[in-house]
Amino acid sequence: MNRREFNLMATAAFGGVIAGANLASAADKPKMKDPSKPLLLQEPHVCRGLNTCKGLGAGKKNACAGMSECATASAHACKGENDCAGLGGCGSTPGENKCKGMGDCAVPLGDKAWMKARKNFEAAMTKAGKKFGPAPAKN
Repeated sequence: MNRREFNLMATAAFGGVIAGANLASAADKPKMKDPSKPLLLQEPHVCRGLNTCKGLGAGKKNACAGMSECATASAHACKGENDCAGLGGCGSTPGENKCKGMGDCAVPLGDKAWMKARKNFEAAMTKAGKKFGPAPAKN
């Protein structure tokens, strides 16, 4: 293989790596939330005890809705860093922000935000006629 063929092959290989990285990155993005459903009743969720179904906790070992031990949403440390609607913490409606970057603070949630989110989650699940288990203890 001469120098020009090598450069052509190296460029093609590098292009393949970039294309693969872009596809993998696109697969990692959260799905759009359904605006007709309560945000707390959609996955991923922002903290323990807010999962909507069996096996939808971070460890996938929870036996029922509302019993997960951790968030499945991407963790972030500050206001406006959430990836999607319903994935921000704190404020008056934790886990219910309407858009990317509009969450009020960190995920997983702090104690006060979690209590508010869990109360809202239980109300939404009850209104939707869905069963849920007790929230797990804080680790």
